[in-house]
Amino acid sequence: MVHRLESLVIRHALRLPAPAGPVGKGDVAARQFDAALMSVGFKLSADALSCLSGLSEETVVDTAVGTLATVREMVGDHVGHNVYFKDFPHNVPDTFEFWTRCVREALEDDKARPGVLAQLRNGVVNLLTLPSYGTYRHTYDEMLAAHEELTAAASDRLTVLHVGDELDTELTALYLALATSATPLSTGHLTDLMALAEHCVDGPQPEVIPVRENRAVVNAARLTAGATPLLDTVTDVLRLACALSDGDVTLQEPTRFRSLSRPVRRALLAGLDSVIAANPAKLADVRLDREAFKRLGERLHPHEFPQWPYAVEVFAVARGEMKATTFEGRVEDLLGAGDLVGAVALLKSAPGKLFRALDRLLRDAVSQEERDVVVTAVEQVAPEVSGRVALSVREHLHNRAEEAGRRRVFVNRLGRAHVADDTRPAVPEAERERLISVLDAAIARRLPVTERLLVGPDVLDVALPLSGRATTAGLGVLPRGSRSPVEGELLRFFVYWKQAQRTTDYDLSAVLLDENYETVSWLSYTNLREMEGEHSGDITNAPDGASEFINLRLGSVRGTYIVPQVNIYSGEGFEEAEESFFGFMLREGEQKGRPFEARTVRMKSELRGPGRVALPLVFCRAEDGSWSARWLHLYLKGFPAQNQVENNQVSVATLLRGIVEREQLTVRYVTELMAARGTVVTPWDAEAVPEGPVTYVGLERPEGLHPDSVVITPENLRDLIPE
Repeated sequence: MVHRLESLVIRHALRLPAPAGPVGKGDVAARQFDAALMSVGFKLSADALSCLSGLSEETVVDTAVGTLATVREMVGDHVGHNVYFKDFPHNVPDTFEFWTRCVREALEDDKARPGVLAQLRNGVVNLLTLPSYGTYRHTYDEMLAAHEELTAAASDRLTVLHVGDELDTELTALYLALATSATPLSTGHLTDLMALAEHCVDGPQPEVIPVRENRAVVNAARLTAGATPLLDTVTDVLRLACALSDGDVTLQEPTRFRSLSRPVRRALLAGLDSVIAANPAKLADVRLDREAFKRLGERLHPHEFPQWPYAVEVFAVARGEMKATTFEGRVEDLLGAGDLVGAVALLKSAPGKLFRALDRLLRDAVSQEERDVVVTAVEQVAPEVSGRVALSVREHLHNRAEEAGRRRVFVNRLGRAHVADDTRPAVPEAERERLISVLDAAIARRLPVTERLLVGPDVLDVALPLSGRATTAGLGVLPRGSRSPVEGELLRFFVYWKQAQRTTDYDLSAVLLDENYETVSWLSYTNLREMEGEHSGDITNAPDGASEFINLRLGSVRGTYIVPQVNIYSGEGFEEAEESFFGFMLREGEQKGRPFEARTVRMKSELRGPGRVALPLVFCRAEDGSWSARWLHLYLKGFPAQNQVENNQVSVATLLRGIVEREQLTVRYVTELMAARGTVVTPWDAEAVPEGPVTYVGLERPEGLHPDSVVITPENLRDLIPE
């Protein structure tokens, strides 16, 4: 368990909890540890190396074992990445030549020959029936022996691990940071919060938990430990019940509620009773999740507890035996009657709902007077709206400028995406600009006041994480919409999956599009070799895990966009497989090495979304020939089986156009607001590190900063979102 908790700190903060052990001479072991880390693209900071050198050798070795296991998993080096073509990226055959060879080998196989001959007579051969197709023809060690050792390059990734405080202090800080996040957490981070909440239940607790999903996870730990949960809506109670049943606290998927103990049933019913007793209008919220409440009622047996009559009313509303008009219903009634001014007056009592209805209100307004009422209401309630909602609306309004041919991109909380033509009337331009100014001022007032802000390289175009669902767990992963430069001659994608119960075939592909989003070419198992690069070969079964790679020479790419994708051809979905992840490496042209080299990995992210086609990111070429990555974290529904790059080119291109042409609020936006308020914003200079505490924003924490500095990196970028 200790190594598991230490792993959480390393993954989230890139910090080693200060090891607890006797003083000793651990300098030799510490240097060996540092060298082992460098082989997978990590390195100890000077302070961390010094700290470990003063401890016993046994303590250093114990720290090294757990840390190396963690960082290797972070980068995807905890598994063996074999390839179908042993010499990949060299000696990859022409696709037709390869398929012909597989048929010839099958005809030489006495067992397979009759079936293949029958298929040939019909004119169609199923590749999956050929014995030599889709399975490794050599061992992992044999593949390694075919490749020379990696040639070191200055561009190889080195992620620095810093030394932190003692383990419990680090865990408490991480727990409070995740619990009090102003934005929803990703699924992986929510799972980590659950583990931290259980461990930290007897320690310091957050005073405020803005995100309801986070509150449910914390409440589950509190209730299990005998503490009183924090509940102020009926939905809080429903989420808590989901958490106690290991269900979906986001309420996106139905939860199968477990049989609950009598003390837990009493706590949930008492919570419902107190919420409704304090504010009977909250009964209306039951209708939003009535089916879930009906299933929960079957487990709670509320009629056995007459001392909580208000809880009984909750389930009466769920069953339709008692009426409760929702807030949204009252708003709709007013708008349906043409009373926009009355609807705005009502919405002012729920500022977040007013902001979310803003676009519609402006479109429905029929006079300047009504438009002025809407803008005035926003000005009045802006201080009461969460920073995340204010930023989301600000971004929305920026992208609502009147332009012909715009498309709407719909992305749900799980990353499922689709595109539709934007048929809405335009938002009046004058009001749009007025509201942008109002929101800029409101957001600026909430940003922290700091004397000096240091900005690291390449962080300004990172999108603000307005939702944790806009990213995934992994290494080097940035929020959806972020841009980051890509520098290197060779770009190599990889996917790894391991099936849990049934034969599963994932296919790594890449489609190349021109500036008009038209297909130029693609690389996949149906097109193994192009002038731009090579595919490592199709693996169709992964009981022990399987990998596929695509190697691209950026200087030869004929298109403007490179869109890697993972298609599920058959078998388990991304959330069903035992493990699945995607990533990319960058290498210099002359670098040797194995198909997978950990220290050349720039990004590795888990594949854990809905749909049968994953679109992790897109690579875009600028007019000057430089390349950048644009992060997507999207999933297409696809087909139940046999998804192929050739079949989804149109939908991918349509979706890509909508994403690429949408502008995100980025770190640059925040720094510009801070600069306008008087903060001195300075680019980071490693040769002129300030002596005192500063606020630093960058992709990685640099060495030499004062220990009291506030450091914001992608791991805690959510801290830039004001409350």
